[in-house]
Amino acid sequence: MTRVNQQIRTATVRLIDNEGTQLGIKSTPEALSLARSRGLDLVEVAPNANPPVCKLLDFAKFKYEQEKKEREARKNQKAGILKEVRFSPVIGAHDLDVKVRHIQEFLKARDKVRVTVFFRGRQMQHQDLGLNLLKSIQERLAEIASVEQQPLKDRNRLFMTLTPKH
Repeated sequence: MTRVNQQIRTATVRLIDNEGTQLGIKSTPEALSLARSRGLDLVEVAPNANPPVCKLLDFAKFKYEQEKKEREARKNQKAGILKEVRFSPVIGAHDLDVKVRHIQEFLKARDKVRVTVFFRGRQMQHQDLGLNLLKSIQERLAEIASVEQQPLKDRNRLFMTLTPKH
């Protein structure tokens, strides 16, 4: 939390005016009166410094600019969305190629991908086919992806998670 005006409790502060010019070390009451005379607020920008660094500025404008920067940072941030691509253990070669291309697109867009092989009925006896399929996908994508989660079995599914390499 940013301290403003009377909330600043230290005896002295290093003062910077609204143009960025250093005014030196001043007593807090002196800095407050200077801020009031200019119609600005005394805002603590570096509380851990010795003495704390304070700036003369319009606090409402300062707060708005900070929120704007935070919104911009959040907008550019992407929380590794998890995409899922599902396979059957008896998938055809062309269908496999198409799905691997989709996985490549997701990885290039910096998304994580969960590759799932689902088994139906009698296919459960041939889970080695699913493991081989996951291994072949892993080998095909070795250049652009690393395995975050090794193949795991969950009831009638096998899945692994891939993350893009940096």
